[in-house]
Amino acid sequence: MRAASRTAAGKGVQFSASPVLDVKLPVWRSRVVLFVMFAAFAALAGRALWLQGLSTEFLQKQGASRYARTLELPATRGKITDRNGQVLASSMPVKAVWAIPEDVSEAPAEKLRELAKLLDMNERDLRKKLDSDRTFVYLKRQVEQETVDKIIKLGIAGIETRKEYKRYYPEGEVLAHIVGFTNVEDAGQEGMELAFQKNLAGITGSRRVIKDRLGRVVEDIGATRTPHDGKDLTLSIDRKIQYIAFSHLKEAVDKHKAKAAGIVVLDVKTGEVLALANLPTYNPNDRSRLTGDQLRNRVLTDIFEPGSIMKPFTIALALENKLVTPTTSIQTAPGRITIGKATIGDAHAHGILTVAQVLEKSSNVGTAKIALQMQPQQMWEMFTAVGLGQQPKLDFPGAVAGRVRPYKSWKPIEQATMSYGHGISTSLIQMAQSYLIFARNGEMIPITFHKTTDQPIGHRVISEKTARDVREMLEMAAGPTGTAPQAQVPGYRVAGKTGTAHKLAGRQYVNKYVASFVGFAPVSNPRIIVAVMVDEPSAGMHYGGQVAAPVFSAVTANVLRAMNVSPDTAVTDIIIPADVLKESL
Repeated sequence: MRAASRTAAGKGVQFSASPVLDVKLPVWRSRVVLFVMFAAFAALAGRALWLQGLSTEFLQKQGASRYARTLELPATRGKITDRNGQVLASSMPVKAVWAIPEDVSEAPAEKLRELAKLLDMNERDLRKKLDSDRTFVYLKRQVEQETVDKIIKLGIAGIETRKEYKRYYPEGEVLAHIVGFTNVEDAGQEGMELAFQKNLAGITGSRRVIKDRLGRVVEDIGATRTPHDGKDLTLSIDRKIQYIAFSHLKEAVDKHKAKAAGIVVLDVKTGEVLALANLPTYNPNDRSRLTGDQLRNRVLTDIFEPGSIMKPFTIALALENKLVTPTTSIQTAPGRITIGKATIGDAHAHGILTVAQVLEKSSNVGTAKIALQMQPQQMWEMFTAVGLGQQPKLDFPGAVAGRVRPYKSWKPIEQATMSYGHGISTSLIQMAQSYLIFARNGEMIPITFHKTTDQPIGHRVISEKTARDVREMLEMAAGPTGTAPQAQVPGYRVAGKTGTAHKLAGRQYVNKYVASFVGFAPVSNPRIIVAVMVDEPSAGMHYGGQVAAPVFSAVTANVLRAMNVSPDTAVTDIIIPADVLKESL
């Protein structure tokens, strides 16, 4: 080989000049390659400059999003108390148990079974949550600290806890419809919890921290916002009076096998709601079986035809307009009256009655004859003046307006039936408030669920004389010869009116009833108004005097004694006619 090389050299032929190896390239190609390489390096340099110099803030944010976290510092929800400071709703510290599914996947099976048991979960449901592709998943909210301690002792990687609060209601079902409840996020859902959500909830705080890949806080980087706890709420409700009202209402529902019932107790002097109860009810501490029927606050949200508890307003208006006096005679025989093509009647024929007796005996015929002496507009103005057909001005969700049709469309028969509470719809709390004009000598004041020490500002609806006259009639109606002798209270003079109304099904009345009674005591110086409504009593009795009046009597007797109200009569034995007593047994 060396010889061959020498030979080639000897012949004068250069190695580089070999036609095989001598490949000639255009000069521009090498320059293009050089330019491309230079451009690539320039682009890399520019990108580095962009990332390290001009995009620093963006990259820092991206990096921080992977290790920095904003922790919410929950505010403690304000307490709800009754007028005497008794706690009706308070918050308990608990924990939320959450997991990083990827980190929990390698946990031993026996520990996961124990975790499911502590969380009161099915093991299959727990594993389903842990199979999630998410980086964060709640396992259970509002877990008590004792259980959380046991979970921590299991030492399962990826299982973490977070501080939160759980609402507790000491009075349970007794005050459920007033206080309401919160959801798992501690936000009000019903009652006062919903109505005053903003004030009760307060303002949450926050702080910035650095966490490792296991979710553990390794450094506090500040930027703290202090949480502001919610404000406490003091209600006008008296816990003792509430229990009295609730327990007696429950007895009536059980005794008469009623579908539902409601009761409200008002302070005549201040307009404060001292008690409000509904049945059926629910336990706000355990809502696992809560139904819509239990949730309804019937005293505020349900409307019904009030029946005869409307008669005092018709008679008061006639007295006010000087169309009649308490002693004016009204012929009610033969116990019925035909107006147009319709006939209305009394439960019992009475003959000639005075106006006072019309109310005492609850005569539909007598009330209708009095009403037809007036203009529809006058009656409509009276009804609206006491708040009927208007939404109550209460800081409470769901209160309804009821219905009073415009007077221009009233027919004579409709005017007659409205005079004794048919063809008109109201809520129980509206009826309770409207009776303030008789208890307060003709003056109407607003009602409230808040404790107040200020003297309420009212407006006059009827004169003091008219109010006193009707009050005397209402005392007769609740007396031995009236429709509600069972409303009497030993030691106290009481006044009130019964109501018994058929229920509407579609556009027809059916043989189902709403029994009601609204009254106040003591008559000499009224302190409380008690309104009772029992829906569909089905144990044989359905009149207001048989079903609702006894509830009024029991509640009023206990409440007046609880309030230390002095008796206004020396009579301690009530008088109930033998036939009435026999019917109620």
